[in-house]
Amino acid sequence: MTGPSTEPRTPAIFGIAGWSGSGKTALIVSLIPELVRRGLRVATVKHAHHDFEVDKPEKDSHRHRAAGATEVVVSSARRWAIIHENRDAHEPGLTEIVARMSPTDIVLVEGYKTEPHPKIEVFRPAAETPMLCGQNPTIVALASDGPVVGVSVPVLDLNSPAEIVDFMLDRCGLRRRGAKKNQETA
Repeated sequence: MTGPSTEPRTPAIFGIAGWSGSGKTALIVSLIPELVRRGLRVATVKHAHHDFEVDKPEKDSHRHRAAGATEVVVSSARRWAIIHENRDAHEPGLTEIVARMSPTDIVLVEGYKTEPHPKIEVFRPAAETPMLCGQNPTIVALASDGPVVGVSVPVLDLNSPAEIVDFMLDRCGLRRRGAKKNQETA
């Protein structure tokens, strides 16, 4: 009889795609508690197309980076964070970022539209923006707040995080793992 594997396993990766302002972040924020409720460990990756700051100029961590540190770790009893400066190095791809993360069951990704992981597109018919799913074969479903016709992918209710999580877990093969974890904790 063998026990649970202690081998680190590659997490499932599922993306949320859509036009700016479509509600990608709001959807991710609604999916996280549903995934956690089902006993899964969740991580997120948000890709930014511009320079961004995660620490403030008056903080010591910012001063350390400005002085030339490539990585700065900020740690407390409540949380820790690593800030890594690419400097002249290439921007790491999603696979490289995920490999550096702590073990998790699923990574929700906002951005990295051209990466090969499956994605759900947030589509709002009232916004009158074109759908991405016809141009991006990695989009496996639409999450919409209105009726959508003429698409070859499933249309999910944008306002039903449970329905979207069911679809994601089935697609990633995690539904049984999440159900088993829930049974173990019951």
